[in-house]
Amino acid sequence: MTYESLRCEAYEANMKIPENHLALYTWGNVSAFDKSAGVFAIKPSGVPYPELTPESMVIVDVEGKKVDGSMNPSSDTPTHAILYKEFGLKDGAEIGGIIHTHSTFAVSWAQAVSDVPLFGTTHADHIQTSVPCTPYLTKEAVEKDYELETGLQIIKLFNERKLNPSEVNMVLCGGHGPFAWGKNADKAVYNGTVLEEICKMALNTLLLNPEQNPLPDYIVNKHYMRKHGPNAYYGQGK
Repeated sequence: MTYESLRCEAYEANMKIPENHLALYTWGNVSAFDKSAGVFAIKPSGVPYPELTPESMVIVDVEGKKVDGSMNPSSDTPTHAILYKEFGLKDGAEIGGIIHTHSTFAVSWAQAVSDVPLFGTTHADHIQTSVPCTPYLTKEAVEKDYELETGLQIIKLFNERKLNPSEVNMVLCGGHGPFAWGKNADKAVYNGTVLEEICKMALNTLLLNPEQNPLPDYIVNKHYMRKHGPNAYYGQGK
């Protein structure tokens, strides 16, 4: 099996990382998930974006084992794998792609180990909560299995806060950087790009007014529901 369509989806999404100014050099990766097969295609480790091809994408299963491909998968593969296993395989889950980058403003908030407050309607159009940020990994977790423990800490945070990953589709890892996901790899890149802009806007908001309060719930709910609610009316419909 060549997984041609899955490889093409991952390749096209990875090429949008530099296009959307989300990473320098090789500082980011996207994966595309086939839920029925239980495998995903992901960027090969350390390969510059101009050198990528659809054939260079590596196929990995949800246990993190390479299934097909001539190169080593991204070093972040264990994080992608555990997120697909715990979030993507659940009934009703709409997680078919994951992005991780070191985009400047999202990393800035991650390095501050701070949730991104919900200050405005751009943020509310996409999620109804602050963007969650995990604490630092412990020394023991880093020494045990850094990338896997990164994913496990994201899952732990979502469980503790009772967040639905199909609705809250972005997170910051303390001291590290952002992860985002979506119904496919292209949507994951979209959400990763939105996350970067939200982080930039929130920082600028606090620079202008360090005492700014979060957006009132009634405005948050209006903006989120007009796009995602049962009676959503944003856009042209189906």
